[in-house]
Amino acid sequence: MWSEYISPSNVDEAVNALSEKGASARIVAGATDLILELERGVRTGVDTVIDISRIRDLDKISREPDGLIHIGPMVTHNDVVSSKILRENAFPLVQACWEVGAPQIRNRATVAGNLITASPANDTITPLMALDASVTLKSKRGERKVKLSDFYTGVRKTVMQPDEVMIDISFYGLKKQEHGTFIKVALRRAQAISVVNLCIIITLEENKIKNTVITLGAVAPKIIRATSAESYMNGKMISDEVIEAAARLTGDSAAPIDDIRATADFRKEMLRVHTRRGLKALWTGSEKLDFPDAPITLTGKANEIKPVKPELIRFSENSEIKTVINQKEYIFKKVSDKTLLRLLREDAGLIGTKEGCAEGECGACTVFLDGKAVMACMVPAPRAHLAEITTIEGLANGENLHPVQEAFIQAGAVQCGYCSPGFIMSAAKLLEEEPQPSKNQIEEAITGNLCRCTGYYKIVKAIEDASFIGG
Repeated sequence: MWSEYISPSNVDEAVNALSEKGASARIVAGATDLILELERGVRTGVDTVIDISRIRDLDKISREPDGLIHIGPMVTHNDVVSSKILRENAFPLVQACWEVGAPQIRNRATVAGNLITASPANDTITPLMALDASVTLKSKRGERKVKLSDFYTGVRKTVMQPDEVMIDISFYGLKKQEHGTFIKVALRRAQAISVVNLCIIITLEENKIKNTVITLGAVAPKIIRATSAESYMNGKMISDEVIEAAARLTGDSAAPIDDIRATADFRKEMLRVHTRRGLKALWTGSEKLDFPDAPITLTGKANEIKPVKPELIRFSENSEIKTVINQKEYIFKKVSDKTLLRLLREDAGLIGTKEGCAEGECGACTVFLDGKAVMACMVPAPRAHLAEITTIEGLANGENLHPVQEAFIQAGAVQCGYCSPGFIMSAAKLLEEEPQPSKNQIEEAITGNLCRCTGYYKIVKAIEDASFIGG
């Protein structure tokens, strides 16, 4: 897929490599978008991949005394979901990140990458636009800060230059009288692109609306604002009548298209319906009621794994990849242009990890990478260098099966068995994170795993049973 893979140790090395390679190079963090684009032939002319995921401190979320929040370019969607700072000061962004993909994808995909991909259906752009966020771009020419509202020029088009790296996302958190929510309408519970999404932020003082921001996604070539609805609401006392009128104006402000996911009329109606629901939730203070207190991230005890000291490494065809898989050391050559899934199956001979879709949709290839559940088809093979990986073959303790494996046998939670390794890996990581999960937490944990044989009932029961075996 690429001829050279560079792992820099700091941002300056990444900038230098990008400047050296020009338009034939791409920066990746999670790489979940780029791998798909290269596999499908949507992105051509990419010879060099520059992976910044090993650079330290790029995964930080911080808040300055004046309320300015910073999100680093390696902050994943699950990092956002788990962040106390963002849950308290930017709840709509947390809601949006929770809606992205599935746990395994959220452990790799970054907010910065979501912004750069620039699809109007991407979930995090809408709340960050409502929060009036800015991005900081760096090149050898220096740094520049760009308002997110000025960052996009069209569908998958931005003002970002080929030699620039996004190094920061910043915005001011919500103040005490500001209330916000994000709503996504999709065709299934997880792993779904938005049919429409919207973010609403209102400033309320004794039920009087002082200010309103409504941003809309998947209904125009770029994220847009429902300015007529905003203007109508400002200065009014909030009421059912005002909410109904604002909802109609929001639906009328969009210019969606008919496509495979929905008709234009359906999208406009969904905007009306969900604007009304969102405004009523903000009025009554109920916007957080359905959000889990302890979101499942499938990270378990990943923070106990010591990070690798970053160093500048250039992987080419004959470079060695040294890694530990199931507590055994491996050295691979001629694999630097592959995905981790292909390395495991073709070179390590560990075929328990299945290829179902190779697009991050089915979860059959779920493994643990440095302690976090990920989909191996969405990870570049060079990321395995000096990493710790666990596959289904390494889950048992000698002759003793993992409690989840034992429970799957006892509950008969297998039909064709193709998806079972992925389900078992997700369930094992869930029990590491939450030893006594609720049924809802179990369902959250396996949203990234598809089974085409069963109704999931025995799978859920097996995981419930395993929590008692393990306990």
